[in-house]
Amino acid sequence: MIDQLFGSKTRVKLLQLFYSNPNRSFYVREITRKIDEQINSVRRELSNLLNIGIISSDDNKNRLYYEVNQTFEFYDPLRTIFGGDGAKATTAKVPTSGVQAQDFKSLGNVELVIYTGQFTRDESSGIDILLVGDINQTQLTKFVEDLESKESKELRYTVIAPKEFKYRQQVNDRFLSLVLSSKKQVLVDKHSILTPTKPKKNQPPKEEE
Repeated sequence: MIDQLFGSKTRVKLLQLFYSNPNRSFYVREITRKIDEQINSVRRELSNLLNIGIISSDDNKNRLYYEVNQTFEFYDPLRTIFGGDGAKATTAKVPTSGVQAQDFKSLGNVELVIYTGQFTRDESSGIDILLVGDINQTQLTKFVEDLESKESKELRYTVIAPKEFKYRQQVNDRFLSLVLSSKKQVLVDKHSILTPTKPKKNQPPKEEE
């Protein structure tokens, strides 16, 4: 049904890929590999999404990258449909960022996971993944090796214990400041550090009896 509503299976897969990965950039052959569709079909639908304004493109080192346009007027409703849990309603299943947020549970008590660097084409922090939590190093090594295989690239990562993370925040640690100010994708944020929950609407004051 979703395929029929949005025109094609390839378009649905592209929308799911982009809306599940805000701030993440992809080039054509990478997209083709991730959604498992023919390159001509991918190019055609990318052109359609560009014309509508749903995605934007950027030429970097003779390679054209595409990412979701977060200023698009219907960004929020489309992300509800195609991003995160909303993507479960679609019929076309594609890998999003190579892993899902729940996949990090095998690593231990994971409080925060950020993709930056090669994932978002922002090298200001010098790393690709930041993990905050009590991490099982053996599981992490295997996890990173598997992710490197999926992404076809070597990945730089840093692990910070929760107490150290809080301390670095308090002292405005330069490295942490660079990571948090970089272009990033937040995959896990257990305590809403970077994705604060919306405040509840104020309840009207009770009338005095």
